[in-house]
Amino acid sequence: MNGTFFCTQCGAPNTAGAQFCTQCGVSIQAAGASAPAAVAKPAPAGVNPYPPVAQYPGAAQVCGVRYGGFWIRFVAAIIDGLIVQAVVMPLSFVVGGVTGIAGAASGVSRSGLSLLGGGFGFIIGIAATWLYEGLMTSSARQATLGKMIFGMRVTDLYGNRISFGRATGRYWAKWISTLTLLIGYIIAGFTERKQALHDMIAGTLVRIT
Repeated sequence: MNGTFFCTQCGAPNTAGAQFCTQCGVSIQAAGASAPAAVAKPAPAGVNPYPPVAQYPGAAQVCGVRYGGFWIRFVAAIIDGLIVQAVVMPLSFVVGGVTGIAGAASGVSRSGLSLLGGGFGFIIGIAATWLYEGLMTSSARQATLGKMIFGMRVTDLYGNRISFGRATGRYWAKWISTLTLLIGYIIAGFTERKQALHDMIAGTLVRIT
């Protein structure tokens, strides 16, 4: 290495490569010798500098979940209907008998008794179906007896147990599904998560466990 450099202690000139200053004897290093440049490490390939976007709440829970379609829910509804009628019919007979006796004693006509008895029977049937479905689907079982047979349960959109209020809203929304010429029920066989119209209105799902 050619050239000269100056001692940092006494300022005397020294030849390149000298280990000690020729003037003061201090250990020296060649001036102008530059420190090796730091080698930049390449960034790991394939590393995304941006954080991943968080998924919407409940996304992990809905992956791979099976849902109850139209036909399996149709059979479960028939079973539930038979169960409710097994309770409602005897009760309707009792109420109809009491109404008939009271009507005859008060002089109500036969047609009036028939109308009155039919009205009471209709109200009892609606109330029994509503309470049966509302209480069962909002219970720890999350399903009516018909749905339990097929391993189904009613949940909200994130798989949680629904309240009695939401179960009640879902039941009355079924009347809308009925008024659409049952199309509200049939679409459960074609929607992505097998939701019927009343499920969409109430924000519920029918899952198979």
